Amino acid sequence: MSRSARLVPTVTPSLLNLTLAVALTLGLTACSSPGGVHAASGSAGVGDPYFPKSGNGGYDVTHYDLNLAYTPDTTDSSEASDTSDGPDTPTLTATATITARATTALSTFDLDFQGMKVNSLMVDGKKASWTRSGQELKVRPSSALRKGGTFRTTVRYSGTPETITDPDGSDEGWLPTADGALALGEPTGSMAWFPGNDHPSDKATYDITITVPKGLQAVSNGELRSETTTGAGEGAKGVPTTTYRWHVPQPMATYLATVAIGHYDITRTTTRNGLPVYVAVDPQEAEASRKVLAGLPEIMEWEEYNFGPYPFSSTGAIVDRDGDAGYALETQNRPFFPGAPDTATLVHELAHQWYGDSVTPKTWRDMWLNEGFATYAEWLWAEDHGGDTAQQTFDALYRGTYFDDKADDDAVWAFPPAMPSSAAHISDSPVYERGAMVLHKIRRTVGDARFYDIVQGWAAAHRHGNADTADFTAYVEKMAPGKDFGGIWKDWLYGKGKPARP
Repeated sequence: MSRSARLVPTVTPSLLNLTLAVALTLGLTACSSPGGVHAASGSAGVGDPYFPKSGNGGYDVTHYDLNLAYTPDTTDSSEASDTSDGPDTPTLTATATITARATTALSTFDLDFQGMKVNSLMVDGKKASWTRSGQELKVRPSSALRKGGTFRTTVRYSGTPETITDPDGSDEGWLPTADGALALGEPTGSMAWFPGNDHPSDKATYDITITVPKGLQAVSNGELRSETTTGAGEGAKGVPTTTYRWHVPQPMATYLATVAIGHYDITRTTTRNGLPVYVAVDPQEAEASRKVLAGLPEIMEWEEYNFGPYPFSSTGAIVDRDGDAGYALETQNRPFFPGAPDTATLVHELAHQWYGDSVTPKTWRDMWLNEGFATYAEWLWAEDHGGDTAQQTFDALYRGTYFDDKADDDAVWAFPPAMPSSAAHISDSPVYERGAMVLHKIRRTVGDARFYDIVQGWAAAHRHGNADTADFTAYVEKMAPGKDFGGIWKDWLYGKGKPARP
């Protein structure tokens, strides 16, 4: 937030007081010490076109260390119920340690954090003051932070995490389930369960430790480093607990972080090239999921052949009960599914590991770079496995015969994929289907060999980074010199309505 620069004193202050007053009005601080630095307030938000309050200015997070202890109010396990002595409402007690680099000298900075009580806050081991307004947790360190310096913020907090309703009406954040909880973050849900810089443009590595009553399991991103169970009397309130420690060595956007707490059938395998596969399935979904999940290694092999080397150090899936969430999500390393997925959905969410998780959009306006690629992966899989060709799917969408409902066919042309009409529509059909149609138009223009060079090269060029639509169109033009993409960009990517020609 910026403040007004107008200063109207009622009395004439001393020169020193006037300097301090002007500095405070402009959002600056005086030198923190003799020879210190002038520092500014970090912005509350990074100016995302659809979620302007998301993210924060003035720093770049490099690592999150999250230590969570969760006690659900009920379970459906007699083992967990017999040992549970928890509260009437589910409670999360947590410590988040956030390591970041100041990109400017900072007198204050913001974290995105909604709900729950902040019990204490320290910056570099010293108590810091803070205020809260909506999703903004504004932190004032005991002394200014120098530009380029690394600092560590430790927030201790507790309470019942919130479920956040998106502009499109879907639920995210912390979702209580019949036997535990589920944390999902796209686009703004992570701020319900940990403080951070909640915008896809700031990615970091993670350590996520979750302690739950014995008998429950806790699944997260990355690799499971350890699983430790206490005896009676050692855990909180003398209740036996199990602690799961997960490590995410590759950068991850906040919206891709997840925690799934409950009862799961766990399967640990490897792909033919040795990649660890960790799959967690709610027992009620095990039978319905078995056949599709058995195909995960084959899908991974096919996607690596088409999209290039897999960008992470493990893969897998989380399957919870049907109804625990209203959507599947490409949570990093192991996508989440509400109920048994079909093959097309598994292909889609695994393709996101390249397009969305590794190559992450700079802003939420660039969602089609996630969803258009993952949708086109479904088309390519069908084409290679006896289904419709990508051209047949493209033609059906253009003719308006793809969906059973004419309203769904018409919705494909509601807005250009690169320009969603509002935050409530960043996950609508133009972003998915019409985004995939843009990719098919590129493929028809350059031919298969060059097209696969482009999609693999794009994933490699921005591996573990961020990119936007302008980066993509420039990359395509660079990779296919002499080809004219003007009509594709004008009519299919940015044009309103249905293009005159398929």
